[in-house]
Amino acid sequence: MSQQILVVGAGIAGLATAVALQQLGHTVTVVEEKADTTAGAGISIWPNALAALDAFGLGDAVRASGGRVTAGAVRWHDGAWLRRPSADRMVRALGEPLVVTRRADLTRILAGALAPETVRSGVAARDITTTTAGEVRVTLSDGSVHEAAGLIGADGVGSTVARHLNGPLRHRYAGYTAWRGIAAHRLAPELAGQTLGVGTEVGHVPLGPDHTYWFATERTAEGGAMPQGELAYLRGKYRDWAEPIPSLLAATGAGDVLRNDLYDRDQVRVWSRGPVTLVGDAAHPMRPHLGQGGCQGLEDAAVLARFVAQVDDDLPTAFARFARFRRPRVQALVRESQLIGRVVNLRPAVLSALASRATVLVPEAVVGRHLASIAARSAFALPE
Repeated sequence: MSQQILVVGAGIAGLATAVALQQLGHTVTVVEEKADTTAGAGISIWPNALAALDAFGLGDAVRASGGRVTAGAVRWHDGAWLRRPSADRMVRALGEPLVVTRRADLTRILAGALAPETVRSGVAARDITTTTAGEVRVTLSDGSVHEAAGLIGADGVGSTVARHLNGPLRHRYAGYTAWRGIAAHRLAPELAGQTLGVGTEVGHVPLGPDHTYWFATERTAEGGAMPQGELAYLRGKYRDWAEPIPSLLAATGAGDVLRNDLYDRDQVRVWSRGPVTLVGDAAHPMRPHLGQGGCQGLEDAAVLARFVAQVDDDLPTAFARFARFRRPRVQALVRESQLIGRVVNLRPAVLSALASRATVLVPEAVVGRHLASIAARSAFALPE
């Protein structure tokens, strides 16, 4: 039976959820406060998320859109190798390579799989009520009212839908910021991975044959901005680091650098109640160190659609089962990504350096098994 479903938020999780539900025959509307959701640099799509995309037929399009990482090395800032795995490490551990694509390309692939006029941009959810008939009524910022059999909050860390279910949710600055950019630079495959320093790290992965997606983190004051410009600051900070870091920054345009302070938000107590549920960052925001934020949103979309398919017109039951199924896996990843962030940003910074260099002591087989438990194709599971 076709249901009217409203998705709040047209990010990765919201668009993917809308695609998966439309494929089941439901009438889905997506509302998005921003007029443009294509902003962003790159994103890593791990094999677990590729498996989720395969569940609704978009995996191959995403694979074709970006570069692939098959090893994943770790070095110290002077070029010394902390971990130099075999060239096919990712494939053997995870089932296939990690794909790195532009966020804008991923968004276009997802939006392109939707029926025309599914997404309404420039409107936000303002008020949410549940009717006596068990449906949900949402008042939008333009004054219009949308009634639906189900409401899915995919509206990020500041989610209106999450606050509707849980009340106030505190945001806390994590103590460090992240820069992201895309360089017109061909990255040698063996250098794909991370370069670590004292209290800082730089990640770099191929984004197709001629570009590289990079990110950098540093412990610094909240809300800061570099007077000389973000790119000039980074070029100075990392000028003595081993290649490819200086060359990547030299090949990056100032307009291609994003700076974002990182925040922790209270984890939600309630993911689902009646005809309302949460997906993506609205349900489980996490720090970026595992590369699983967007990936877990894609898992959410595939799993939620499977539960909806199982119960047909009983959305509250589907939503409740979805929350029970997903919470244990996602909460473990939230905790681990937070722990890694704390280690990278230990004070004094020398402790962070010691902890980072100590990773070389962990056997490669142990690292591979743990990575597989997070990001392998087999780590993604649909309910029976």
